[in-house]
Amino acid sequence: MSRRNWIILGTAAALIPLFALLAWAATQQRGQPAGAGINQQFGEIRVEQSPAADFTLELINGNAQRGDALRLSDLRGKVVLVDFWASWCGPCRQESGALNRAYAAYQGRPVEFIGVNVWDTQNAAELFLVEFGVAYPAGVDAGGEIALNYGVSGIPEKFFIDANGVIRLKYVGPMPEDVLRAALETLLAEVEADGAGSQQR
Repeated sequence: MSRRNWIILGTAAALIPLFALLAWAATQQRGQPAGAGINQQFGEIRVEQSPAADFTLELINGNAQRGDALRLSDLRGKVVLVDFWASWCGPCRQESGALNRAYAAYQGRPVEFIGVNVWDTQNAAELFLVEFGVAYPAGVDAGGEIALNYGVSGIPEKFFIDANGVIRLKYVGPMPEDVLRAALETLLAEVEADGAGSQQR
């Protein structure tokens, strides 16, 4: 091999780590990975009503102690709202107040909210939760497994799960508070109807 070819080969080999570093930096920018981002479409998405994938989420807010976790399947009998979000997501920040108000309004009823932080760092997620006073259970999907199992492609993205653990509604983009409450009320009516039927029997 000629000297010129050796020089070209050596230069190319030296550049490979640089390109790898640039690619890694791109995926880490603001905690947002390449190919993931804020939803550009908004509204309800038709979903096949199927059992929600179970998961366990280590909690990082409120009075949670290290190691405290929440398991979705433990919430059977309740209507569950699973919200996928990130600290760098503008719409997530904008709708945090509405989510907090709705969560407070449904205290004492068979409803639970779960905030699943994705494509982010735990430190950034914790700062977000403190800044916006998020009271409902939240944690970080560090490995991205939960988001993958739910087919999340952008944020914010919400899944409404009925008392039997079945996904009934998916909503992408920021959700108006009245629409969110209407979705919860629809599923709660089923829970309350089942409860009334059981009492009559």
